[in-house]
Amino acid sequence: MENSIKKHSDQKHSDQKHSDQKHTKSYQAIGFAILAALLYGISSPVSKLLLVKLQPTLMAALLYLGAGIGMLGLNFFKVLLRKEKVEASMTKKEMPFIIGMILLDIAAPIFLMIGLKMTTAANASLLNNFEIVATAIIALVIFRETIGKRMWLAIGFITLSSILLSVSDISSLSFTVGSIFVLLACISWGFENNCTRMLSLKDPLQIVVVKGFGSGLGALIIALSVGEIELNWTYMLIALLLGFVAYGMSIYFYIIAQRSLGAARTSAYYAAAPFIGVLISWIILKEPITPMFTIALFVMLVGTYFAVTEEHGHVHRHVVETHEHKHNHRDGHHDHTHDYEVVGEHSHEHTHAAVEHTHEHLPDLHHRHTH
Repeated sequence: MENSIKKHSDQKHSDQKHSDQKHTKSYQAIGFAILAALLYGISSPVSKLLLVKLQPTLMAALLYLGAGIGMLGLNFFKVLLRKEKVEASMTKKEMPFIIGMILLDIAAPIFLMIGLKMTTAANASLLNNFEIVATAIIALVIFRETIGKRMWLAIGFITLSSILLSVSDISSLSFTVGSIFVLLACISWGFENNCTRMLSLKDPLQIVVVKGFGSGLGALIIALSVGEIELNWTYMLIALLLGFVAYGMSIYFYIIAQRSLGAARTSAYYAAAPFIGVLISWIILKEPITPMFTIALFVMLVGTYFAVTEEHGHVHRHVVETHEHKHNHRDGHHDHTHDYEVVGEHSHEHTHAAVEHTHEHLPDLHHRHTH
């Protein structure tokens, strides 16, 4: 009897410790997602200014090339400063998702830049939140990511807000062409987010470098083929710098957040980015605030609230799985042993034993079970 009580007490203590560690990890991931949003938030209003001198396709190419070049420089210093391998590299197994990520990242910013030419930066910034809806639905239908009641409410409110921003005349329900292009960009990024989700356990610096150069060069080839190359070196250099900050660093922190939060929830926290873009548009571009815009902003905030307050926890079972990624031995999911002493974060191929337990969790790569 005493042994049974002790065993139950030890299990309860272990579950509580595991839950505390998961909360800490989730809070860190939320911080990374919000930081990613802050960096990306400057993109639309600054891009709107640069599009005065740069064509949309060239602008899209420069943004991703700036991300690739900047992150390659950071990766170079990382290699110089770190001797131990901490992050896992991408392999041929991930190639379908890498190709999908690159192709979608060629299409999405081109759609967005075309949309920005036809609509206001504030409108485009807020419409970017439709990316949450696209990401969540694709995550549910194709990748079987669990979406709770609060997330569905968030999807409903954000969809309504996007419709309000897209309609130029409520009585006739005519959609503006610029808004439609922005929504096409959001759908493309929704698919891309889910491709990146499948890579999120790999080295985020490597992912951004591949994404930056692959998508940037692809968009540059398109720009050359359609004759959208007008050399304005000052604006081009600013676009490259914007790409490094608003795309490169933002994507880097976004991928780190996806490891713990999953695709749909990371996009929900990323919803802060359009609001930041709107604020900058009001301050710098002096764009007017219409009554419909104000209503859409309020509806968007309600949707974002439901997205970020969702909780999920139940008894679940982990099956035997072998993979490679950065990890430590304090998170309750990595209890394998080594022939040598290991301290802190490290990366190698390892196997997870089957286990059943209860704790709050999110649809990260270790929690993709069915319900």
